Amino acid sequence: MKAKAIKSWSWIHKWSSLVCTAFMLLLCVTGLPLIFHHEIGHLLGTEVEAPPMTGEADRQRVSLDEVIRNAHALHPDRVVQFVSPDEDDDRVWFVTLTPTPAPTDDFKSVAVDARNGQVLAQPKFDEGFMWVMFKLHVDLFAGLPGKLFLGLMGLLLLVAIVSGVVLYSPFMRKLEFGTVRRERRTRLKWLDLHNLLGIVTLVWAFVVGATGMINTWADLLIKYWQYDQLSHILQPYQGQPLVPAAERASVQKSLDVALATAPHTKPSFIAFPGTAFSSPHHNTVFLRGNEPLTSKLLHPVLVDAKTNAVTASPALPWYLTALLVSQPLHFGDYGGMPMQIIWAVLDIATIIVLGSGLYLWLKRGDPTHVHAPKEARAGPSPGAVPPLGEPGLAGHAARSRAEAGQASSLGTSA
Repeated sequence: MKAKAIKSWSWIHKWSSLVCTAFMLLLCVTGLPLIFHHEIGHLLGTEVEAPPMTGEADRQRVSLDEVIRNAHALHPDRVVQFVSPDEDDDRVWFVTLTPTPAPTDDFKSVAVDARNGQVLAQPKFDEGFMWVMFKLHVDLFAGLPGKLFLGLMGLLLLVAIVSGVVLYSPFMRKLEFGTVRRERRTRLKWLDLHNLLGIVTLVWAFVVGATGMINTWADLLIKYWQYDQLSHILQPYQGQPLVPAAERASVQKSLDVALATAPHTKPSFIAFPGTAFSSPHHNTVFLRGNEPLTSKLLHPVLVDAKTNAVTASPALPWYLTALLVSQPLHFGDYGGMPMQIIWAVLDIATIIVLGSGLYLWLKRGDPTHVHAPKEARAGPSPGAVPPLGEPGLAGHAARSRAEAGQASSLGTSA
């Protein structure tokens, strides 16, 4: 690679890394407990579990209307926005109640036993350790602007990864893969470890960075879908007011007719009339598949809230499908505990890569690291690997401008 090209790629890698590294460290640290959110919830006692029953009592189900009615009785001044079964246990249904159907952070959640309709708990999803970790990871407590800002940091991470790979190739011609020069100075050992872990976690970091960036666009993609496709489906209902609760038909019947239109599926959640995921006239039933992959994909069925007639059953556009696939992949939700452990190990390795990158940047001007060792000044022996000395941002011990340019990619982290 020519020295000029190396210098350009080095500049791109350095600044894309420096801008995003602190935020990537935050996302890796907060993302680590989120990988095990169910397990941590069980330890903290915040997960809602169905009490044990045996035989037919455990298999029976009451009407969904009774589930909603019992939950609503606790908060009669609110309206029902969503109902959904627990993802891992359909014996528990969650009912979300808000002051109005419009999107809001003011919500109450009620967990109801689907076998007998009894209220199990009123979990608070907007407080506690896991909620703080989630909000920091998703939007920095800043809403949509926070999401978009983190999306930009994710894009810079991808740029840093790509530029790091470009610069790593000529560097590795001088060293065997996995080399960590332990006998050299501390900064050089950290540099080698930084490069080794960076290339090992390359694919994972790129996948998680890309899926995280896509997830930050979720609100915008959903709004675009509502404007682009849902508005055309609901055009015959334009100008009609919100269907009053007293005039709505059975929600259980809405679920039954929706399931009949899409065999081999099960409910993910139901959005009530006037909410963000529905229209003023429909119960929108979102169904998911029974297989590991299809269980992450949603299929909406719009059911008229008055007549329980199916109005439409549109396939989700490709961009929402990409969003739904990226969400569980981001947290390693596809393969159970083994994949969660792999995700956690790679997350920790990435934290080391990011931390070592900051260390290498901060130590770039340390006087104890400026001068090359005596053997470096004397020149390499035949067949030996030329020492990079202070690669990256100092570059004082590089044997040529080209070597300094190659090394500069390795002084900061993606």
